[in-house]
Amino acid sequence: MLMRIEPAVNQYFTTKVEIKMETIWKIELKITDSQVIKAPAGSQYLDVQIQNGKPCLWLKVDPEFADTEYRIFTYGTGHKISEKTGVYIGTYQTENCVFHVFDGLDI
Repeated sequence: MLMRIEPAVNQYFTTKVEIKMETIWKIELKITDSQVIKAPAGSQYLDVQIQNGKPCLWLKVDPEFADTEYRIFTYGTGHKISEKTGVYIGTYQTENCVFHVFDGLDI
């Protein structure tokens, strides 16, 4: 004989839990000293790598937030670093060069 088991219901807690849906975005970067990208406010940098021969930046975003501008600085090994450079994001390599990517503090 099979018995059906009903899920327990807590009569004291009726608060609705809202689940936040974040996603991963990929943005192709230019090989240039400084550039501006757009992504939702509060985005978190995850990684920088070469994909299909192009430098790419991956971010964790909440697409429900409005887009904002982020300045990205890229420096080759041995190059001077700007005072406006913020958090280190990552490093990627091309055939001939190694580049280091940082968040900018001026936007």
